[in-house]
Amino acid sequence: MSRRKAREMAVQALFQLDFNAGVSNDEALNSVFSEREDVNENTRLYAKSLVEGTYSNLAVIDDYISELSKEWKIERMAGVDRNIARMAIYEMKYSQERLQPGVAINEAVELAKTFGTEESSRFINGILGSIVKNKGLA
Repeated sequence: MSRRKAREMAVQALFQLDFNAGVSNDEALNSVFSEREDVNENTRLYAKSLVEGTYSNLAVIDDYISELSKEWKIERMAGVDRNIARMAIYEMKYSQERLQPGVAINEAVELAKTFGTEESSRFINGILGSIVKNKGLA
């Protein structure tokens, strides 16, 4: 299983859910899965768990982000950045297999380099670092 691939697919599905009202988790995931042929079942299951877990904790995760990003309302953040941060917080705080903050932040920064803008990786690193520091997720 490739967790990196699972995270990539999960971010793509979360992005779809964020911008397409009425789309279900399964529809968003199936859309992403249909673009990839070589993904094994464990990777798909991990992507699904990331999407479902992030989405089910969305309100509290968004509160974490909003508290520490006073200059940016969450709805004004770039959609990719917002969803990468959401998923990283889910993995650090709510996932059954909680990731160490350093690992979660590193994975999120790498996703930001792949899917975001030039500034995305710095933004993700900063916001997640602040959350870890100020919310005691370490």
